[in-house]
Amino acid sequence: MTSDKDSAPVAPTGVDTEKPSAARIYDWYLGGTHNWAVDREFARKMEQQWRWVKPGAQHNREFMNRVVRAALKAGIRQFVDLGSGVPTSGNVHEIVQEELEPGDQAKVVYVDYEPVAVAHAELILERHEATDWAGIVQADMRRPKDVLRHPETRRLIDFEQPVCLMMMAVLHFAGPQDDPPGLVSAYRKALAPGSWLGLSHMSFGGQTGEDADGLHWLVEQYRKTSNPVWMRDREEIEVLFANWPLLDPGVVHLPDWRPVRELRRDEEGARPFAWCGVSVHP
Repeated sequence: MTSDKDSAPVAPTGVDTEKPSAARIYDWYLGGTHNWAVDREFARKMEQQWRWVKPGAQHNREFMNRVVRAALKAGIRQFVDLGSGVPTSGNVHEIVQEELEPGDQAKVVYVDYEPVAVAHAELILERHEATDWAGIVQADMRRPKDVLRHPETRRLIDFEQPVCLMMMAVLHFAGPQDDPPGLVSAYRKALAPGSWLGLSHMSFGGQTGEDADGLHWLVEQYRKTSNPVWMRDREEIEVLFANWPLLDPGVVHLPDWRPVRELRRDEEGARPFAWCGVSVHP
């Protein structure tokens, strides 16, 4: 018998539910329900081979939330979340709603190329009555012009004013052929002074042993999907910020960027396997 947890949502028209999807797999890692049996099967296999996959996903979501709160505190009121994935709790617009005082306004654009992510984002934003100030763009973040020129982006974002551009756990889906430094540069060039660039990226973190071997295995499995993963070292991630000054504490592991809680022992092992940072357009 199928449990409620293993039941699937109704598939939007045109959505392929026969092949695992990175967005839906990540949704499962975060405890979401917008995923199908093929995604859960893939994700559980990943977790069996690499025990830090769920804690790592949670650390990334918490980092994103801290960046949004810090940007709001700094006065930024525009957010673009590239590769936003399937909506789960703690999305950008939810953090904005929590933090802003009544009457204060902000704008949010989510970007994802997966139809299921877009379909569910539309439903969530409608349910939250947020469509006048938040929207979803169906586009591949590896095509900056498609994102930046999209009517929904133009409706919501004024690029003459500061923007918090977020590339959270998405650049490891950009291969060498996508020229990640050039890709990030194309977005940075569109932003006004005072804008922030926040990004996180999976990495082997110089680690060896069983955990590193498990992550190598995970990467090989993702190479068999429509969303292959490419790992990068800290030095390769630092260059993505180019000459924009980094906010303290610089490029660090996810739990170490302005932490607000202590890690539990059962999640500490995920720490070395991702880097993150936030830079500011001078």
